[in-house]
Amino acid sequence: MTWQGITVGFALTGSHCTFEEVMPQIQRFVDAGANVIPIVTQTILTTDTRFGTSENWLKQLKDITGNDIISSIVDAEPLGPSKLLDVMVIAPCTGNTTSKLANAQTDSAVLMAAKAQMRNQRPLVIAISTNDGLGLNAANVSKLLIMKNIYFVPFGQDNPSAKPNSLVARMDLIMETCAEALRGKQLQPLLIERFNYQ
Repeated sequence: MTWQGITVGFALTGSHCTFEEVMPQIQRFVDAGANVIPIVTQTILTTDTRFGTSENWLKQLKDITGNDIISSIVDAEPLGPSKLLDVMVIAPCTGNTTSKLANAQTDSAVLMAAKAQMRNQRPLVIAISTNDGLGLNAANVSKLLIMKNIYFVPFGQDNPSAKPNSLVARMDLIMETCAEALRGKQLQPLLIERFNYQ
């Protein structure tokens, strides 16, 4: 498909270990001609980790997309009435965000943007990265799997021996999942083998 004229909302939440996988996927959208609007949670704004500093990640987002970063509920709210986003992706989507989305809580720019997208009955794509996807969060993942206009980037267990409840999406399939979502379809197969350990 052509991405020219398509506006993608690309939201990041606090699974810092996956940012290195995610940034090239944002670049793919830009290279294909999409207009990418970056959206982040408070965690991205304020947290430095061994995977990189907040300042570095925010700079990369702005440099890649060329757009200002939406980082507050107030700034995200107009996405609803404006119907700006053709498709929105949350990548990575933490267990915390998964839980709040599944239970209609809105306490971040990312969740407000997601709520706006759902209000407009436009595709919302989730790339999960959570240590409890097969634990307490399994119920929330299930709730989202059956919701209209919500699509998942194919995911699997990333380390079943050491972290048997952990689920992580194949971040390199984000663009393909979004393309299918814009057609009203879920990219298949949804459940994949995703081992990245020795």
